[in-house]
Amino acid sequence: MFIERPPLFYRACFPGAHWRFRTKEKAVYLTFDDGPIPEVTPWVLDLLDKYHIQATFFCVGDNVRKYPDTYRQVIERGHLVGNHTFHHLKGLKVTTKTYWKDVREAEQLIKSNLFRPPHGHLRFPQLLQVKKHFKVIMWDVVTRDYSCLTTAEEVFDNVKKYTRNGSVIVFHDSLKAEAKMKEVLPKAIDWLLEQGYTFKLIEE
Repeated sequence: MFIERPPLFYRACFPGAHWRFRTKEKAVYLTFDDGPIPEVTPWVLDLLDKYHIQATFFCVGDNVRKYPDTYRQVIERGHLVGNHTFHHLKGLKVTTKTYWKDVREAEQLIKSNLFRPPHGHLRFPQLLQVKKHFKVIMWDVVTRDYSCLTTAEEVFDNVKKYTRNGSVIVFHDSLKAEAKMKEVLPKAIDWLLEQGYTFKLIEE
């Protein structure tokens, strides 16, 4: 549960970051990390079109550089984008100066005031620096579709067990997550709709 839904003491380590949103509607916020890539992202976009759902894609700058047409599809289909650093950096392994330089490099390609740290962590000085310029979006439910230690059934169970009103839900449009994400995402959307949830976009 520590990963799937981070506890309050962990959330408190990131003051000012957004993990879940208060909403009068029964709604969730669907997000995708680590794309865009041509092997996976267009499939996600087609599925979201089918359900008339808009989501937020936290993009790796280097992927945007390599696949500009795929990135353009995300925006043209009405979805939001966010900064996920240029090289998918682990904040705990680099200096604040290096981290911020990487964020700014991604910012040259990703025009958004939304930011999500790769791996869900960063040093406190890095957080303070990023918060001056971005709205930091964490998560209330991470599906763990990327993990070799989880099955598709467990990924789906994470959605069903941890989703609540206002949850920010994380899937990944990446090669690592492709197989499980493609199996689970349609079922998860159907289940969420059956539970009466609507899908909202994060406010920039």
